[in-house]
Amino acid sequence: MTAVVHRPSSVTHVAVKCAAVLLLLVVASLTYGAGDVAPSRIWLSLLGQGDAEARFMLMELRVPRTLLAILVGAALGIAGIVLQAATRNPLAEPGLLGVSAGASFAVVLAISMGGAAATLHLGVAISGALAGCMLVLLVTQIRDVGDDPVRLVLAGAAFSGILTALSTLILLYDQRSADEIRFWIIGALGGRSVETLIWSLPGVVLGLLLLLPAIRPLAALALGEHVATGLGHHPKLTRLWALVSVAILVGTATAAAGPIVFVGLVVPFVARRFVGPDIRRTLGLSCLIGPAILLFADTVSRLVVKPYELPVGVVTAMVGAPVLIAIVRSHRLPRL
Repeated sequence: MTAVVHRPSSVTHVAVKCAAVLLLLVVASLTYGAGDVAPSRIWLSLLGQGDAEARFMLMELRVPRTLLAILVGAALGIAGIVLQAATRNPLAEPGLLGVSAGASFAVVLAISMGGAAATLHLGVAISGALAGCMLVLLVTQIRDVGDDPVRLVLAGAAFSGILTALSTLILLYDQRSADEIRFWIIGALGGRSVETLIWSLPGVVLGLLLLLPAIRPLAALALGEHVATGLGHHPKLTRLWALVSVAILVGTATAAAGPIVFVGLVVPFVARRFVGPDIRRTLGLSCLIGPAILLFADTVSRLVVKPYELPVGVVTAMVGAPVLIAIVRSHRLPRL
């Protein structure tokens, strides 16, 4: 059987198409919403001719929300690709393996103890995500679990379930912070201000910078631990370094938008379909696919139940669950 080789020109072609789709979704995110402001008024505001209400809706609500969706989508997409490469598991995803739940629970606990500053949320969420990542690393060291994607996901799901239950108990106990805690359990993009973008951007940039030295070792790790060791890399150190970057990316995304699941699963699945399994290609493409998926989900969440909104995490779960089933079937994994 002849192997399919993805030439750089084909990768560029796919990237251009993904960029075009992302641009269309940005326009849709700015134009449509749950409010009663007509799209034509938004377009006039984009041209500098709209009324005060339309300008407020565009600049104060939809622009920050759209930019945050791009930032969070890119962070979660990249984290999903890195986590799958580090664990060599096609089902690894921050939401499924408890990384997002760890970040969310840490923030809920901090809020219940009196924390309120956004910068506190960022540091606490990264710490919680890092704890979840370390659990993933420990689970992959247990005999046979690292080679069994379904068992690893079940372990992560159990961990997520425990943390979600604890978060719910805190929600019931602390009625004073109920509304804020509820946000960290569900996840949403609405109501976020420009300040959220200001402190989120450095976290994502830091996660990406820490990831750069691990890209080549992760590509070698895909060939097997013995091959990676023979090429001069250290698999355990590579995993640890990669998971630290994942913790920063997921922690920042969770601090900004709450726990949003399945984005880190769908993005690697789509990217590999387009450009193959090479992490050096899929990482670049994920910066377009992740924002596009989250923008699509967020726009749908605003339009399905107008004049109300669904939490974007609900929409991503509805999209991601069929993808999870498709991945399990395509890899002929053991039945659950």
